[in-house]
Amino acid sequence: MSDSVTAPPGEVVVRLRDIGKTFPGVVANHDVNIDVRRGTVHAVVGENGAGKSTLMKILYGVQKPDSGTIEIGGEQVNLSSPADAIAAGVGMVFQHFMLADNLTVLENVVLGAEKLHGIGDGARRRVLELAGTYGLEVDPDVLVEELGVGARQRVEILKVLYRGAKVIILDEPTAVLVPQEVDELFDNLRELKAEGLAVLFISHKLDEVLSVADEVTVVRRGTTVDTVPAGSVTSRQLAEMMVGSELPSPATETSTVTDVVVLDVQDLTLYAPGSERRLLDGIDLTIHRGEILGIAGVEGNGQAELVEAIMGMRPGVTGRVTLGGDDLTGRSTRERREAGIGYVPEDRHRHGLLLDAPLWENRVLGHQTRRPVVKGPLVDRAGARTDTQRIVEEYDVRTPGIDTLARALSGGNQQKLIVGREMSGDPVLLIAAHPTRGVDVGAQAAIWGHIKRARRDGLAVLLISADLDELIGLSDTISVLLRGRLVRSFDPEHVTPEDLGSAMTGAAEGDNR
Repeated sequence: MSDSVTAPPGEVVVRLRDIGKTFPGVVANHDVNIDVRRGTVHAVVGENGAGKSTLMKILYGVQKPDSGTIEIGGEQVNLSSPADAIAAGVGMVFQHFMLADNLTVLENVVLGAEKLHGIGDGARRRVLELAGTYGLEVDPDVLVEELGVGARQRVEILKVLYRGAKVIILDEPTAVLVPQEVDELFDNLRELKAEGLAVLFISHKLDEVLSVADEVTVVRRGTTVDTVPAGSVTSRQLAEMMVGSELPSPATETSTVTDVVVLDVQDLTLYAPGSERRLLDGIDLTIHRGEILGIAGVEGNGQAELVEAIMGMRPGVTGRVTLGGDDLTGRSTRERREAGIGYVPEDRHRHGLLLDAPLWENRVLGHQTRRPVVKGPLVDRAGARTDTQRIVEEYDVRTPGIDTLARALSGGNQQKLIVGREMSGDPVLLIAAHPTRGVDVGAQAAIWGHIKRARRDGLAVLLISADLDELIGLSDTISVLLRGRLVRSFDPEHVTPEDLGSAMTGAAEGDNR
């Protein structure tokens, strides 16, 4: 690998000058200027669609700029591929992970970099060394498909470190972490910068940005607004620079919980394939009309399995699932959707969208047996297009048009499209898994607003979130999931993120308040 990023502490190692990038109908970047210094964490913030991701993809060689220059270590470079960026000492961890599910952790880390340490004991020693040094412990022999989102992120970070990156781009790295894990990650970032590495930190969580970053660059509508020392601004000031408004609050108003039971789950149990280990262990929960039940838990403690079991996506589940008095046990996912369940999946790219299909076709996805997107046995193209236009307008999905491919939308606009789709058809229950993960403050506020309005109208919501402030603000009750069991319940009015974090890690296990 090149030593081009080697520089004295504080010296600029990455310089982006007048970067411009245009896609058909969209100006993603224009006149972007950023200096990143050695031994610092440099945050880049802005709304979804502001151009942050495109800019980082340009620095990582995924996209080529239409104009402007890139300097790394004082030398102008032409990055035509990620391989060029890696050779120049730049690595990137994407928000949506790029891992092969059917390979082990070790195989994923080594893949494409076999020449560094081989594929045997040398590679294994290096992976374990990096994992131990940076607190990224994972089993090198486990298949990635068996890992939760948090562990997948650790594998991605290991991949970057394994290739010897000196400039590391992290795209929304805390989106899947609980507070204790965020603290550990930030400790790791401080170790990285103490060793002279530079970290580009992309995030929508402004308080976190200010706690870990040395400098912050604000991007709005494709161009840089300003770069400021993190210690010189507040999160409110950053939000105003980004969107011209104060930070939103998830806080709900008066209670709308009724006595009408919508979802009743009894003794839901799921075993790991070929094992006696319980992924879900006797889950009982009830959600009423007008109620939001929040589920807190460290990633990998059964949240995904709980959602997929209720949705009928997991074979081998025992127990009973009742919706509005109708027993859904044994019914297919399609039948459960038709019974009135809306579903916002944890990973919008893997389970929520067809990225290479236009928006109007994505409106049909998962709803292809119900009006207004079907007429008889056939898809009603006109009806689907009309209703997609309604969602675009009602949910403020910013797009050139409904024929735009889903891939072309920013993460926040993709999420608003999914929320709008799943709120359509008057569902009686919404299962929302991390509904605001990786979206900006504006999109986050919009999604919160739609959920709260639907709650007032009687919607029952099962909310899974790693954002503890979101859980506390939106939920009527919060239950903690630990090792596949619901171990505690909290009143959001009398709980702190620290209380939840303690219960989520098992520190307060045995206290059954």
